[in-house]
Amino acid sequence: MTTVLQNCLDQQSSELAAFIRANAPVLVLTGAGISTDSGIPDYRDSNGNWKRKQPVQHQDFMRCAATRQRYWARSLVGWPIMQQAQPNPAHHKVAELESQGLLSIIVTQNVDRLHQKAGSEAVVDLHGRADELICMSCDHREHRSLMHARCATLNPSLNNVFATAAPDGDADLEMDFSTFKVPGCPQCDGIMKPDVVFFGDNVPRPRVDKVFDTLAHSRGLLVIGSSLMVFSGFRFARQAHQVGTPIAILTQGRTRADDLASVKFDAPIAPLLASI
Repeated sequence: MTTVLQNCLDQQSSELAAFIRANAPVLVLTGAGISTDSGIPDYRDSNGNWKRKQPVQHQDFMRCAATRQRYWARSLVGWPIMQQAQPNPAHHKVAELESQGLLSIIVTQNVDRLHQKAGSEAVVDLHGRADELICMSCDHREHRSLMHARCATLNPSLNNVFATAAPDGDADLEMDFSTFKVPGCPQCDGIMKPDVVFFGDNVPRPRVDKVFDTLAHSRGLLVIGSSLMVFSGFRFARQAHQVGTPIAILTQGRTRADDLASVKFDAPIAPLLASI
């Protein structure tokens, strides 16, 4: 790293540390950008635009068998990559800040559970968790690995297929999915769905209320690795701005809340956080 870049990183590190100290307890809101150093791709580019086709829509998943075939076939290839991902220095630094009593809560838009793997305890999985499934008919719950094993047994031709990882356990795989066999719920043969909020669905109200309640008792909001283009996260930045709660943003590229922030760090996330 050049001297100029190191000096810039040191200055930003000092500014971010000062923001956290001055506004503790801080509510941290994280997005896909915090997990890219763990090998999990993000959805958007530095301008907030989609890098690939939009993720599966809730209504399409529920009403279209072909959509479910495509989803689970690609998941058979992509899920192991996400399942094996490990926390990076950014997750560990957030856990460290939490253990020091500087954070009120960690709200993540990610479904990878990497904050929990890093040791964080006060975590709200805003969009759910990808490692658990729920039956949409009888509410049966199970770990995703069980569904993965059933899909692999029913579709052995895909067991040796490789593809580029995509966000949230997906993969950039295109083929004829019409013969892919999707197992139903082991209890009632209903539709099994990851316990995550797909696009077009709503975040459960109790989850949203908990974040708003905690934000009201926090002295600052720190956004890490999110463009905030999705309203489910942006609304917390908007609320913080409306009541005068200082906002800091650490993410690479443009965000929807840039004009609301007290301070913005457009820098690599893991190196900056780790240097605090």
